[in-house]
Amino acid sequence: MAVITDVAEAVKDELNAAEFSLPFEAERMYQPLFELPEMKTLHVTVVPHGVEMQASGRSMVQHDYGIDVAVQKKFEKDEPAELDPLMSLVEEIIEFFRLRRLQDQNAVCVRAANEPVYSQEHMEQFRQFTSVVTLTFRAIR
Repeated sequence: MAVITDVAEAVKDELNAAEFSLPFEAERMYQPLFELPEMKTLHVTVVPHGVEMQASGRSMVQHDYGIDVAVQKKFEKDEPAELDPLMSLVEEIIEFFRLRRLQDQNAVCVRAANEPVYSQEHMEQFRQFTSVVTLTFRAIR
């Protein structure tokens, strides 16, 4: 398997081994496409995003692996009582991976980006909360 898919799989496994404020079973996918009725349940999806490499010394290369973690759920009402727990979950995931070293991988999380914090388009078109966190894991080889 490619290293980036190994990293994505490790992210999925660590999410599933941890406890968060909302229960979920993370899945690793290449193309997270769901039918709208399926979105009534919370989906947390891990997707490989990209790889950057640069020299890190004479014979070492720094590999930065970007992994997207999407949090998605259809909502009934655009109210804080329903959406705030989803935003909290996104922050919990970011905090969970802050400077975290992945088990079985020589990679540490050096960056987390969540911009925009949620998709306005998904809210307007589908009444669905969608937030994507891009985690960057660094390995020197």
